[in-house]
Amino acid sequence: MPKSPEQWLEQAAPEKKAGVFKLFLGYAPGVGKTFNMLSEAIRRHKRCEDVVIGIVETHGRKGIAELASQLETIPRRKVEYKGTIFEEMDLDAIIARKPQVVLVDELAHTNVDGSKHKKRYEDVLEILDAKIDVLSTMNIQHLESVTPTVQSVTGIQVRETVPDWVLQRAGEIVMADLTPEALQTRMRRGDIYPLDRADKALGNFFRPGNLIALRELALRHVAEAVDQSLDSYLKQKRIDRNWGVRERIAVCMSASPAAQKLIARGARLAKGIDAEFYVVYVEVDYEKNPEDQRTLEANIRFAENLSAKVVRLKGRDVAKTVAAFVREYKITQIVFGRSAVSGWRKYMYLSAVQRFLRNAPPVDMHIVTQETD
Repeated sequence: MPKSPEQWLEQAAPEKKAGVFKLFLGYAPGVGKTFNMLSEAIRRHKRCEDVVIGIVETHGRKGIAELASQLETIPRRKVEYKGTIFEEMDLDAIIARKPQVVLVDELAHTNVDGSKHKKRYEDVLEILDAKIDVLSTMNIQHLESVTPTVQSVTGIQVRETVPDWVLQRAGEIVMADLTPEALQTRMRRGDIYPLDRADKALGNFFRPGNLIALRELALRHVAEAVDQSLDSYLKQKRIDRNWGVRERIAVCMSASPAAQKLIARGARLAKGIDAEFYVVYVEVDYEKNPEDQRTLEANIRFAENLSAKVVRLKGRDVAKTVAAFVREYKITQIVFGRSAVSGWRKYMYLSAVQRFLRNAPPVDMHIVTQETD
């Protein structure tokens, strides 16, 4: 019996190794994470994808409940703990149902004792291993690496966290964004919490300074994720050049006391355009005496105090080594120092510059004259 077109297509398609993980990231309750997740799920359902709700927390919000009612929901599992009945997501029922896509709200949630896994993100990882796609939500303050910053800014200790490596499993991270002013307006209307809780929330967690800082943390994380995706794409497609979407400035430093002025110049350039800032040093044999080493360490401390990422390299040819660094780190602007040299020193300097240009990818080059004492 001949195969149908669908059977041929199924046979030709590569076998799915794991589910696709998509995360809706926000910076505070009420910015629209769950709303956006449900809206996408409903669009997929209308395209005939098999979509179910594993768990969605409505928190009494009528709009969220109305959206959730348009999708099939896997009944929650009842767990008894210390004489009280709790409801948790039924992981085994989801895997047995085997939908194409499942919605799992609040990734950082801690499951009640007696559940299969301690954390909800562990449930998500098992679902992904079962080759089921997952849509999930999380606020930036629950990311493990930023919780100390969040506590110092807001004064609130975040107890439920998600390790950074879990977010690296996400194939896509979507920022659910809303200006702090608009979020506070939603709070005053009672769209996020009941009105009797709104005033207290606005005077604590939802203060303007807190919201601005949290929003910046979330935006920076999403920007880094996008940047990593671009780097992966360039490597995958073997595109051997930097597209310059994000500025990265590097200063080529020596073990000279004058290098600190060069580093400061590079730091000002980086700050002016909000660029990543690197300082690169290539070890050479003639700078191994104790005095040079002390100066070098002082220069490195100075660079780190200016928030530079210091990269130490080894190579016989400084120019070629720096060129390779520029290529690997996708540097868009490089800063070199130039002493007022003459004679054979001037020739050696110009020769090094030419070797760098021959070996480096397209990059903007700044040559800064350094005064020698």
